[in-house]
Amino acid sequence: MAAAKTKCVFGPVPSRRLGVSLGVDLLPFKTCSLDCVYCECGRPTNHTNVGAEYCPTDAVLDELDAFFSTGRKIDFLTFSGVGEPTLHCGIGRIIDHVKRTHPEVRICLLTNAVLLGDPELQRELRHLDLVVPSLDASCEDEFQTINRPAQGVSFPMLENAIVSFRKALPNIEMWLEIFIVPGVNDSPESLTRFRDLVRLVAPDK
Repeated sequence: MAAAKTKCVFGPVPSRRLGVSLGVDLLPFKTCSLDCVYCECGRPTNHTNVGAEYCPTDAVLDELDAFFSTGRKIDFLTFSGVGEPTLHCGIGRIIDHVKRTHPEVRICLLTNAVLLGDPELQRELRHLDLVVPSLDASCEDEFQTINRPAQGVSFPMLENAIVSFRKALPNIEMWLEIFIVPGVNDSPESLTRFRDLVRLVAPDK
């Protein structure tokens, strides 16, 4: 495992979608269950779907408390960064801490969605205000080409994860994000499958 990060909270930064966003990056560079062709962070150094406490949860809580003590206002606290946030096993504890100490703060999760079907993770994420899952494929071939998953991760797993999360936690706002790669997932057949998937998930946006 890579050395623990010394700083996990960054910003606030202006976001086109989220306004003033305070970022929380829970992972060492780059720990992710996918290796998406479009990722601005490049190739994974830890291509895994195994969760762990990749950085000390207590240290993240201290950083957040230090920020909130300044009195600066934000529109969202956003889990994002250089990997897949749900791989960090302390994410639920961090969410609960923020909601307990600063209930007015809205919390967003940007996620590749692979783990969203896990009932224990769903319980940990139940106090989110917004989830933004990625759905870049409409079949296994597209998933392998665009998202290049870690071993054991498949398109049916991703599809079921998003649908399961939506059904289990319908009160959490969901913005479904689809990345179109010309010549890969933009055929009439692909778009028909995407249409059916979107109808099945029924996201807010």
